[in-house]
Formats: sequence, structure tokens, C-alpha cells
Amino acid sequence: MIKPAQSYEQAIEFLFERINFERTPAADKQDFKLSRMRRLLEFLDHPQNRLPTVHIAGTKGKGSTAIMLTEMLSSAGYRTGLYTSPHVEAFEERMQIAGQRPTPDQIVDLVRRVQAAVDRCESAASPFSPTFFEVTTALAWLFFEMQRAEIVILEVGLGGRLDSTNVCSPIACVLTTISRDHTQLLGSTLTQIAHEKAGIVKLQIPVISGVQDREAQAVIAATCREQHAELWQLGQNFSYSHTAHACPKTGTTDSDCLPTSFGTVDVATPVERWPSMPLTLAGEHQAHNAAVALATIDKLRQLGWSVSREAARSGLANVRWPMRIEVLAQRPTVIIDAGHNWESISALGRTLEESFSSPEPGKSSPRRVLIFAATKDKDVVGIARQLLPRFDTVILTQYLKNPRAVSPKTLLRMIQSVSDVACHAASTPTEAWQLARRITTSQDLICVTGSFFIAAEMRELILRGD
Repeated sequence: MIKPAQSYEQAIEFLFERINFERTPAADKQDFKLSRMRRLLEFLDHPQNRLPTVHIAGTKGKGSTAIMLTEMLSSAGYRTGLYTSPHVEAFEERMQIAGQRPTPDQIVDLVRRVQAAVDRCESAASPFSPTFFEVTTALAWLFFEMQRAEIVILEVGLGGRLDSTNVCSPIACVLTTISRDHTQLLGSTLTQIAHEKAGIVKLQIPVISGVQDREAQAVIAATCREQHAELWQLGQNFSYSHTAHACPKTGTTDSDCLPTSFGTVDVATPVERWPSMPLTLAGEHQAHNAAVALATIDKLRQLGWSVSREAARSGLANVRWPMRIEVLAQRPTVIIDAGHNWESISALGRTLEESFSSPEPGKSSPRRVLIFAATKDKDVVGIARQLLPRFDTVILTQYLKNPRAVSPKTLLRMIQSVSDVACHAASTPTEAWQLARRITTSQDLICVTGSFFIAAEMRELILRGD
């Protein structure tokens, strides 16, 4: 019998005591079973069935596309729930409605309700213990229902077909991009990975796809035919063009004065044209995400949801999303990016050249310093080969709040095997940041990337002023 949580601290402790594949990777697909999620939700009276949902899967771009959709729908007046993962600093970041996260008291109430259902799961005739992500997803649905959400934007945690979110009731399904990541679970080929991602497609539910790889596109198209689902495919049914803006030097480290405009995107869908829509996130890949989001808005409009041009434009202008090539400070320019796979690191590299490469008038090109940490199940050498030629100095470190980190000494051996770039090893993020500041001037650039976890830890300590 689970003792009901009496405080916020006890509630959070209960959640993080569950099996957590964000901290300890699953061994294989057998660790993921939708039957467990359905049973847990049965004991909660299936809140997911009463919440219209836009379900989003993809290798990268899920979170950015989700926040764009959320802001546009919110600007149109809808009480919009948003569910994403993982969190940066606090657990309740994972769920919000109308821009508001659950309060500590609400977390306690929600956890107590979920605990009662978990108790029933663990004492059933065929007992099982729900995982951290299963419990968190169920808790989010309870929160959205309690807060009277009119629509929910739901980001897949991992893959799609067997993800805990894949018991939702979607009104539209979105696939952002497909590339190689989590290959030990999703497969080593793009066809295999696309099959897992396209597993979110439901019978006669429209699909909006931003996937560009032809091999993956073929899987998505075949799945949509099987499910009699209308497909809007980027490059075939909708398109975009991007106008980039270089990141201006503002002469300040005040976050309220940091740049928030990184260009515009023109989007054409089967039913609408969206000229010069604002982009507050840097990079051509964010123009891609905005195109997918606007195509989704047009599909929702066809389904009866009312989103004006003004609401869409205002919503995109309001988008703020941490650790997506985020300019955290200037003089020196400090960029935090959660990139951790080939595609996201490639996008970071292109954006550095596109928006951050021009020296100020009369100045030489800025020196670039990379702070890099990585996770054990990632292609560290492949990522390094993309990153290292773009930097003058590399500082290798490790994140401290998750056991999956590669040690700086191991990283150093791996990096030295493929590059002769100047490298330093720092045992903690604090040491890495202090070293980076010592060796840079106000004209230089510091970039933190390699893992969501190092981005989160470095962001926190930089904002604290450490």
C-alpha cells in the first residue's frame, strides 16, 4: 500500500522513485508496453479520451513545433495544454496550460490521485509497476482535464508506436523530422525508425509531415494509406522559404534586451499563404518547424478551430523555448543548445555560420569556444567530427545530475583520436564555465552543447551568475 504524499517534496520523491528511462536507458523494446499505460489510465477513468490532442513525434523539432502550436492556439483564445519532456529545472515544466504550470499544491493533489491508481496496478491479478514516464503522462492528462483544457499539444517521449503518449485521442498527428537516434531501441535504419515514429498515425486522422528523407517519407505515406489518413507532406503539399537575420550585438547581458528576432518564414499550404511570419528561435531548422506548425494550424482550421492570421503571427512572436540555440548572454555571446544527435548538431553548425559568424565592423572574427559533454549511448565521435572544425578551443566536461554522462577523460581520448583541436578537460560544469570565461574576450563566442543534460546544468549555473 502506497502512503499518500503529504507534501510537494514527498510527491516529487514518489515520482522519481519510479523506473526512469531518462536516467537508466531501457534495455530493449520489451520495456515499453502500451497495455500498462492503458491499464493505469483505466483506473483513472481515461482522462485522455476527453481531451482533443495534437500528437507530435520526430527525431528533432518536436518541442519547438509544440511550443509554436501552443502559442498560436493560445493567442487564438483556446485554453491550450502543452506536454513536453524532459524538464530543464523543475518537474512541473513538463506540463502547462495557458502558460501556467501546476502549483506545488496541485502537484500533491495530482500525485495522490495517481498513487491510488498505481496501488491498484501493483495489487492487480497481473501486477505491474508503472514507470516514471507513464505516471508523469497520466498525471499530465489529469492536470489538463482539471484545468479544463480545450486542446492539448502532446510531445512523444521516445519513438512513437510504443510511447506512453500513444493512447491519446488525436485530432491531428504531426511528424517533424526523422534521422538516426536511439538506434538500440528504434532500429538502425531510417525505415525502421520511421516505422516506429509513424506508429502514432491513427485511422482517418490527418497527418502533417515535415520529414525530408525519401526513405522515411515512403514509410509515412504507406502508413497513412493503410490508416486512410490524409497526409500533408512538406515539399509536396506545403512549402516554405526562410529569410535569416544575423544575431545583433546588443552590448548587454540583460536577458530582457537579448535578441528575439532571427528572421522570417513564408509558408504556403494547400489552403493558405503565410507571408513574413516571425521567428524568435535561431536557425533554418526553426523555419522548417514553423512551416510544419502553420500547416498544422491550417489543418485545424479545416476541422473547425478558429485561428486568425493575427493570432498566428502574435503566437509565433511570443515563442520562447530554452536551450534551442538560445542566446543566454552577450559580450561574450553565450549559446546554449540541447543538441545531442547528428541532425541537431548539424543544425547548430549551420546556424552558427548563418547567424553568428559576422565580425563587428573593424573587428577580427570572434574566437569560438565549445563546452561539450555527452551521453554514453550517443555517437560521440560522429558528433565531434561535425562540431570540432567550427571551434578554436574545446572544453570537455560532464553533467552531474544524471548517471549517463561520459567522463571528461574518456571524452578527451575520443576527441584526440579524431582531431588536433586544442582541448581541455574540466571535471564539473562550473570548472568548464570558469575556464571558458578566462580564455575569452567580450568579442568571442561560447557554445554549450552535446546533451540536453549539460545544456540544462550549464544554463542554470550561468543564470545564477556562478
